[in-house]
Amino acid sequence: MTNTSSVIYLSMATPPIRCGAFIREVRQRHGLDQADLARRVGTAQPAISRLERDAVSPSLATLNRILEAMGETLSIQSVGLNAPAPGGSNQTIAELREDAQGVTPAQRLAQAAQLSEVSTQLAVETEG
Repeated sequence: MTNTSSVIYLSMATPPIRCGAFIREVRQRHGLDQADLARRVGTAQPAISRLERDAVSPSLATLNRILEAMGETLSIQSVGLNAPAPGGSNQTIAELREDAQGVTPAQRLAQAAQLSEVSTQLAVETEG
């Protein structure tokens, strides 16, 4: 099984992190169902379901125990607000936060639609 990292970047401009989708993505990447993961962690399947639905929020220790049951580990890194954003951005985190705070939900949807169009065009050009 290929081990591809899952990364979540946090900032004050983003909503609070929800671990459910993260846990589900890692579990599915490893080809496990909820019952398989529950057995590995030593808990019941409904507990995994509650985590994946964000009905409960795990502690960092619990999240790491779940990841270790799948052969991975939790890695946390602090990045200064004046440092370039992770992933190769040419803007600092502070600049990205400032930009995000002034954008309305309608503007975010418009930006997402525009990004989708550009991505589709690039994919078509690459295939052709």
